[in-house]
Amino acid sequence: MSSFKRKAGGNFPDSDAKKSKPNGSITSFFGQPKVVHTAAKAGAAAGSENGPEVAAPKFDKAKWVAKLTPEQKGLLKLEIETLDESWLAHLKDEVTSKEFLELKRFLDREANAGKKIFPPKEDVYSWSRHTPFHNVKVVILGQDPYHNHNQAHGLAFSVRPPTPAPPSLKNMYTCLKNDYPGFTPPANRGGLLTPWAERGVLLLNTCLTVRAHEANSHANRGWEKFTQRVIDLVAARRQRGVVFMAWGTPAGKRVARVDGAKHLVLKSVHPSPLSAARGFFTCRHFRAANEWLVKRYGPEGEIDWSLSPGTSTKAAAAAPAPAPAPAAAPAPAPTAASSAPGSAVDAVDAEEEEALAAVLEEAEAEAGVGKKEAGKAVDTPAKAEKKVQIVDENTNPEETETETETEA
Repeated sequence: MSSFKRKAGGNFPDSDAKKSKPNGSITSFFGQPKVVHTAAKAGAAAGSENGPEVAAPKFDKAKWVAKLTPEQKGLLKLEIETLDESWLAHLKDEVTSKEFLELKRFLDREANAGKKIFPPKEDVYSWSRHTPFHNVKVVILGQDPYHNHNQAHGLAFSVRPPTPAPPSLKNMYTCLKNDYPGFTPPANRGGLLTPWAERGVLLLNTCLTVRAHEANSHANRGWEKFTQRVIDLVAARRQRGVVFMAWGTPAGKRVARVDGAKHLVLKSVHPSPLSAARGFFTCRHFRAANEWLVKRYGPEGEIDWSLSPGTSTKAAAAAPAPAPAPAAAPAPAPTAASSAPGSAVDAVDAEEEEALAAVLEEAEAEAGVGKKEAGKAVDTPAKAEKKVQIVDENTNPEETETETETEA
């Protein structure tokens, strides 16, 4: 084949253009076409089930930071330094949005006013570091962070030692025990869930901060939009499928747009003592999640729900599922003796249980089933439904501002 050189004018000589070329064909000029194997096409087409994950966006963090304004750099210092890069690559536009920057200004005003905020600022995004985006296989949705000292550390439902597991988490242990009889709660009534997070369980609260001792004090300030973006991001880009556990009415609303054909969405009442006896203990969510993950990912997809050294729920996964155990009754309110210093129930649990009992008492009064009317009136279906809505703290956050244990 003749070799051509383009002249300065960009045209080929007419004489060369008309020359016949031996073995001339389009393949001789461009080379053989690349072969795309059918299996590769099928894998890409099946991305929603067994195909490859959507590629992570190329992200040059230093270049992105360099483009921020001085004010943005100041407001987003925590995100730049502590939000895991696997998440920041996807959320960089969200954190520079008008709404998020206004949230950060609000948090700065809170801090400058001397307000104590939980969790500690270095833990606000600990969920992103314990569970990088590409590791997410299960999402458990919480609400408000715990608002007492030595409780919240950025993972929903989790508390660091020596803080004992709050009532909702203890009810989660009961549910796990029903699914996996060999499950053993952590020693010393522990409630640290970082092992779950490091195995692919994203423990995400709706709001990521709260003012000390003031439940829902940072609600409707912008965190809801940000964490909804996290949920939507997982649903859109974790193509092989993720299990979403939504406990309580608010959590159920947050997964309303999740594609049930691609992901598994498990809903139940909240594990709070106010609602757990209405079906949470026997919901089988932990076992159902593993059964689905094994079908999608193979054996490596199974979550080990154990929290005690030397134990594993994986070993029991091959055994037949146990029959659902009878629903356990909510823990009774502590007596004066049980809440005394040095007793089996410490001050934190006593305070929480007393607050829960007060909420329940108030709800019963509002529903018209106080002690004076006990035995006189019989609930109609409509009254019973109203009663359930009032007692369930998940129907409206405003109804539970007095509850000491905000349901993480």
